[in-house]
Amino acid sequence: MNRFKQFIEWQVFGVCTAIGEKMGIATAVIRKYFIYISFMTMGSPVIIYLFIAFWMNIKRYILSARRNPLKYR
Repeated sequence: MNRFKQFIEWQVFGVCTAIGEKMGIATAVIRKYFIYISFMTMGSPVIIYLFIAFWMNIKRYILSARRNPLKYR
């Protein structure tokens, strides 16, 4: 079960982890509150989560393109 948890934490988008690192809050607490809020609001925070995940992916893509000097030759 521990390997499954590690796989999910590393392979999923990492939105809760990024928020936790920036705010200094444990990732498990953020995930717990996200689940609670999702149940209370019938899943509307999922849209926000996907938007943040998309933004993080685009940001990572842009930063990796800047670090590759051979790409623009």
